[in-house]
Amino acid sequence: MPLRNLTIYSSETLNDSNHIHNFNAGPSILPESVLREAAASVMNLNQSGLSILEIGHRTPTFTSIMEEAQQLVRDLMQLSTDHEVLFLHGGASTQFMQVPMNLLDAKETAAYADTGVWSSKAIHEAKAFGKVDVVCSSKEQQYTCIPDDFAVPHDAKYFHITTNNTIYGTQWHKIPHTSNVMVADMSSDIFSRKLRFSDFGLIYAGAQKNIGPAGTTLVVVRKDLLGKVKRHIPTILDYRMHIAEKSMLNTPPVFAIYVCMLTLRWIKKSGGLDVMEKQNKIKADLLYAEIDRNELFIPRVLPKDRSLMNVCFQAIDESVESRFLTYVKEQGIVGIKGHRLAGAFRASLYNALPLESVHYLTEVMKTFTQKQG
Repeated sequence: MPLRNLTIYSSETLNDSNHIHNFNAGPSILPESVLREAAASVMNLNQSGLSILEIGHRTPTFTSIMEEAQQLVRDLMQLSTDHEVLFLHGGASTQFMQVPMNLLDAKETAAYADTGVWSSKAIHEAKAFGKVDVVCSSKEQQYTCIPDDFAVPHDAKYFHITTNNTIYGTQWHKIPHTSNVMVADMSSDIFSRKLRFSDFGLIYAGAQKNIGPAGTTLVVVRKDLLGKVKRHIPTILDYRMHIAEKSMLNTPPVFAIYVCMLTLRWIKKSGGLDVMEKQNKIKADLLYAEIDRNELFIPRVLPKDRSLMNVCFQAIDESVESRFLTYVKEQGIVGIKGHRLAGAFRASLYNALPLESVHYLTEVMKTFTQKQG
């Protein structure tokens, strides 16, 4: 699939707010074709006469949806049968405790990298199940960078990273090479780029950024890591039980998984992760170039660690910030306001966001700056 060409917007176009440009951090933009098919299926799934919202989760109709979603994950990640693919409830926040519950015994130590709010929450939960060694942190730098000088103890049961920091806009562009089992929260950059996914022992990701709507969480786990802790694990939190029941230990979030399946189809049909990565880099480079150039805006993250998914920046003062937020709303741009913990601005550039929307945002930034003069 060829990359989209840049569209040059005129001053008249900038005043057209009929089209909404969605930069929300999550739940976030979905491909238009996915939205159309999902909307039709709410009324009538595959001409069955039933809504996707009312079919039985153990019927052949939904079983085939689940199996296709799992196979698409395998295909896109190039996984062998050593890994299992699960769609679970609870969001990534549940995984903060479910991972150590299943992998870490009380007397064992897990290594964690602290690169933002979500990694710090994962660290907090892990301490309830075993020892935690925070081997690196960018907290003193207000999470504006990724640590690059640290060592992971060889005896650590696993090493946990958050591959993309949604709130502060940093990303691990180079995954650390370590002999430890790698565990990663990929909630905000899953399927946005090519990685050696098979190198990870466990990957988890909330769906509501690059996979689908809120309501389900993807977990990819290497089977040989399970069943080694001595503690009792409640059935609903035991990965082995979910594997045995093929993600249907209890009623799964049917609609969310269905939309994930459609989105994964779209990614594969669009050219897979090679194309997603190329397009995401073009989008990010375009926006960062305008931020670096524009006298009214300041980047928040060191260039080497800038996220391709969540571009965080600020205005030169509060009055400019207030005026810009009002202006972008008038121009049909939503989701630019930064996270409540970080403030300022954040533009999320997930897979489904068209390049045209990023170009439109940069033109709005230029026009806004000209108006201030």
